[in-house]
Amino acid sequence: MKGRKTDSFCSACGPRPGTDPQADYALGVNRRQFFGLASTGIGVAALSSLLDPGPSWAARGVVSRAEGSRPEGSKALGALQGTHFPARAKRVIYLFQSGAPSQIDLFDHKPRLAEWHGEELPPSVRGDQRVTGMTANQDSFPITASMFEFARHGESGAWVSELMPHTAKIVDKLCFLKAVHTEAINHDPGITYLQTGHQQPGRPSLGAWLSYGIGSENNDLPAFIVLISQGSAKRESQALFQRLWGAGFLPSEHQGVNLRAAEDPVLYLSDPPGIDRGVRRRMLDVVARLNEQHHEEFGDPEITARIAQYEMAYRMQASVPDLVDTSDEPQSTFDLYGEDARTPGTYAANCLLARRLAERDVRFIQLYHRGWDQHGDLPSDIRLQCGDVDRASAALVTDLEQRGLLEDTLVVWGGEFGRTVYCQGTLAEDNYGRDHHGRCYTVWMAGAGIEPGRTHGETDDHCYNIVSGGVHIHDLNATILHQLGIDHERLVYRYSGRDFRLTDVHGRVVEGILA
Repeated sequence: MKGRKTDSFCSACGPRPGTDPQADYALGVNRRQFFGLASTGIGVAALSSLLDPGPSWAARGVVSRAEGSRPEGSKALGALQGTHFPARAKRVIYLFQSGAPSQIDLFDHKPRLAEWHGEELPPSVRGDQRVTGMTANQDSFPITASMFEFARHGESGAWVSELMPHTAKIVDKLCFLKAVHTEAINHDPGITYLQTGHQQPGRPSLGAWLSYGIGSENNDLPAFIVLISQGSAKRESQALFQRLWGAGFLPSEHQGVNLRAAEDPVLYLSDPPGIDRGVRRRMLDVVARLNEQHHEEFGDPEITARIAQYEMAYRMQASVPDLVDTSDEPQSTFDLYGEDARTPGTYAANCLLARRLAERDVRFIQLYHRGWDQHGDLPSDIRLQCGDVDRASAALVTDLEQRGLLEDTLVVWGGEFGRTVYCQGTLAEDNYGRDHHGRCYTVWMAGAGIEPGRTHGETDDHCYNIVSGGVHIHDLNATILHQLGIDHERLVYRYSGRDFRLTDVHGRVVEGILA
């Protein structure tokens, strides 16, 4: 007992903080509050930069433009205070095809499959690779050739199937990665892995890392915006959880903002009847002062994040209506993207919005198009899905190039994994399905220093294993960061006593695809 009292009591100053609740109350501070208050000075400085991001940047001693930082006067530098080296990309548009498109039916032409169609996949090819529970107990694994015609296109001679005629016209602007691979074989872990660097939830997404690391160049829109569309296949789609564009353990202002295809694109953004801009401004000023007092007392960094989000929402009340109003677009825009671009919430409309966001220097623009999970009825469903995305994806790349934006905008197209060469279920003469396959699949990239007209990587004749040029998803993310001027090993955040990064302890830049 004496030892226990000695541990909690100091003869000179009484009970030690955190050991006597009554004494802590009298002192008005406990151990947690003490350390929180110790960080208040840093929090106030951060809050000041968020609310007044103008002249303060000049006093922060950022690196010169020649060393890779953004020019003086940029709106909001991130934690890196610039970039590690000169960036080729200012922004990213990620065209994510949720559900995993079949690379065998779109881009990875395997003519010998026609010879082997209906035969069993040899055990020597399959090896000990994991398969999903949906096909693990199948008695047969029949090789299934694509029923769609392939042809070479452009000066590069890239193979593209008949399902993607518009993409076929721009292959000389694209770089195809034919040997992307992942350990994940189910949708949610697969998407989470690709977007956050880990199969288990809780880590920041790619867009959140960019918002945290290099900030935003637009003071009136979030650095990270999400647009979601539903595929025409109308099949039961995989869930897209909000954590896929979440901030994880980063400050919450770095999470993505989902723009909806509704009259009110952002929930609770519009003022209710009777509240005008002046009233809203006065209310925010009062709330900000209260939050500042609360922060001075407790030192919680999420309070500064809350104030920043309130201020961003106020500015978005003016910027978002202008963004989503496409009435100023000429007819030539809709001739390029298709008439679907006039319908909010379609993939084509979201691609057009992505271009408008790129023009406004939004850092990370994430599109999700659902409906690619084709375990059955693939021939009919993939036609519908390609009808959704082919023209608009090609239009976006073309539009960006025409406006001089492709040179500093990185466009990425792909899903969370690929599809198996064998049929799931019964193989019919005019119908088949394919299961998940993480060992190899195709992603294409364009713009921002990625070498156009290139095909990188090769798979075997069964499109089941990698022959050369494998690109792990950590490598893909490391390359995306590299084009933005970021060394993926140096973009870190300490949490729970450990330094975390998007690529975890892995990843290498794919030098072979850089122009």
